[in-house]
Amino acid sequence: MTLLEEGLLKQPKWRFIDQTNVNPAFGALESYATDDTLCRTVGKKVSPPTLRAWVHEKTVSLGIQDTKLPKLQEGIAFLKEAGYQVVLRNSGGLAVVLDQEVLNLSLILPDVERGIAIDRGYETMFTLIKDMFADFDQVIEAREIERSYCPGSYDLSIEGRKFAGIAQRRMAKGVSVQIYLALNGNQDERSTLIREFYKRSGKDLQEKYKFPDVDPSVMGTLSGSLEQELTVNDIVRRLLNSLRYYAGELYSSTLSAEELDLLPQYFERIIQRNEKIK
Repeated sequence: MTLLEEGLLKQPKWRFIDQTNVNPAFGALESYATDDTLCRTVGKKVSPPTLRAWVHEKTVSLGIQDTKLPKLQEGIAFLKEAGYQVVLRNSGGLAVVLDQEVLNLSLILPDVERGIAIDRGYETMFTLIKDMFADFDQVIEAREIERSYCPGSYDLSIEGRKFAGIAQRRMAKGVSVQIYLALNGNQDERSTLIREFYKRSGKDLQEKYKFPDVDPSVMGTLSGSLEQELTVNDIVRRLLNSLRYYAGELYSSTLSAEELDLLPQYFERIIQRNEKIK
């Protein structure tokens, strides 16, 4: 670990918000609005750095570039017929699959005076994930896995099989570093779903944007790669054990009264953003 990465994790106080119990009334759009709310309060330093864990029912989360697909509505119709909700998120990347066996983590930090470099945010999350699984022999790598869904330079993989991807959202002097961790489930089915979505959305009918030709063989789950069955609760326990090492104080809470007041306006903003895919 570099001193820079340790500096971001070593905070006088960390707050943990647990939203891993699936609630049909609390969907992915509410999650993205929650992260924006936290960016605002953490960025203003009225709330401490916050780690939020969240899980949702079957959802495909699209990136802004996906809105450039020439036959997007046909692709969305296919996803809905397959039983998935479809949302447009406010962070980077392309389409990813969320379900009850995919754990999402958001690391919300105040931006520093000269700004947290983008790679530094990614490296901080990567450092935390490596620390959580340091007792395993397998090596977790951060590099682009070609033909994965939502490929990027900070894909996390073991022996070439991707199980996680990292994105960032920056606003109101706050930084949200988000990761999805595919713990269990059928990653072949998830990959095939996204490959078919891009086919039906006409990715090959345009040349301006690059969309992945998804190969299910390069995608895996964390349980499969580590050869140990892991649950959401297992990961949350590892997460808290790792964070306690860095935190002067670590406590669990819900949103503050100020955050609950701010949340509706950020939810309305992301609802308006999602008009682009209707």
